[in-house]
Amino acid sequence: MSQHLKRRTVAPNPAADAVVDPDQLRRATLASSVGSALEYYDFYIYGLASALIFSPLFFSPLGPTGGLIAAFATYGVGFAARPFGGLIFGYIGDKFGRKSVLLLTISMMGAASFAIGLLPTYSQAGMLGAILLVVLRIIQGLGAGAEQAGATTLISEVAPPRRRGFFAALPFVGIQIGTLLGAGTFALIALANKDVLEGWLWRVPFLASFVLIGVAIFIRLRLKETPVFQELEKHKNVTRNPIGHLWKTSKKNVLIGIGLRMGENGNSTIYSTLLVGFLASAGGVFEGNKFIGPTGLLIAAGFSAVMVVTFGALSDRIGRVKVYRYGALFQALFALPAFYLVTLGNVTLVWVVMSIGIALGVQSMLGPQCALLPELFGSSHRFTGVAMSRELSAVMAGGIAPFVGALLLGMTGNSWLVLGIYSLVLATISFIATFFTPETAGRDLMSIENA
Repeated sequence: MSQHLKRRTVAPNPAADAVVDPDQLRRATLASSVGSALEYYDFYIYGLASALIFSPLFFSPLGPTGGLIAAFATYGVGFAARPFGGLIFGYIGDKFGRKSVLLLTISMMGAASFAIGLLPTYSQAGMLGAILLVVLRIIQGLGAGAEQAGATTLISEVAPPRRRGFFAALPFVGIQIGTLLGAGTFALIALANKDVLEGWLWRVPFLASFVLIGVAIFIRLRLKETPVFQELEKHKNVTRNPIGHLWKTSKKNVLIGIGLRMGENGNSTIYSTLLVGFLASAGGVFEGNKFIGPTGLLIAAGFSAVMVVTFGALSDRIGRVKVYRYGALFQALFALPAFYLVTLGNVTLVWVVMSIGIALGVQSMLGPQCALLPELFGSSHRFTGVAMSRELSAVMAGGIAPFVGALLLGMTGNSWLVLGIYSLVLATISFIATFFTPETAGRDLMSIENA
């Protein structure tokens, strides 16, 4: 099969690559942004619910600490499902086109999130609610396993090469919109009476995802297939087995992608989920205050919406690797001071730390990553390559972070130091990975060869 691909290789065609359909670019950007908003709305409301209310709702017999660990374990189950979703939908995306996958993933994620809002709690149906919660979380994870890979692949393949970093980062503003919606919703409902919150109000954020689902599906139905995939079909270069081809030709680039993602995805989860639970935990400086964490995320998301595009555009000018390397280094250096400062009891300082960690530390890696990951892989297996890089790292970094972090906090009496060291280690892995990463800015995405 590799010989077949070599015989049918499409010669790089920068001129064709530079021809951009503005209508297609606009629709692709909007479609990707709305999908990202829904994914991260789901991501944040589930993460915040795990940190703040799922323990008494679904795992009350386990007690406060055991319930929190169980809630975070269900959070991690979704991440464990993501690589399988990446494999399944990456295969479909490389074999049948990018558009079909984006319709499937958004439908699965949205339907699962909506259904969570209908679940019976432990007091209503015993462990049935917890079991169904795990099942729906797996469905969410399968859909999410290809959503961001599809968004980055789609926009990178339709954007002008010299501004690919800027345009590829634009859909990730949807992440911040989703964060704003999710964190904003929880910041508001956290003000409600505890009985009302745990009685019915917690369901509202999940049921409200129905609106985003409808908008996203409507927009994605109007999408065209990307020029790159059309070219693959035209020259009969669509590979029969994208997974097998990726395994034979791209193991190194997948490992690079995983390494790059550890600091970005891991720290995103640490700041947005684990830190929120730490702030409100029993015996903590802000014990029982469930308003501080979501509000900090709200503020950080506002800055992040600007910074992710800024760093993406900067990578067009000075290179993807350079921006990523210094972003990872900053995150590593900031780790220990950041988690010490949140223990001082100053709410404003907590919000400043969260804003710096997320808007500068995380986005300085995410900005260039949006274009870098698609550029690492050849066109015939790009979707699968991006999905595997993103989702395997999501399990190893973001997926287990709340669970491992909760265990470490429990073992150390809620010591801030374990959070700082955890953040530092993940950022250092990404910093090291940049020294093995080829510079990809401006690469011809019509090529079936890897960077």
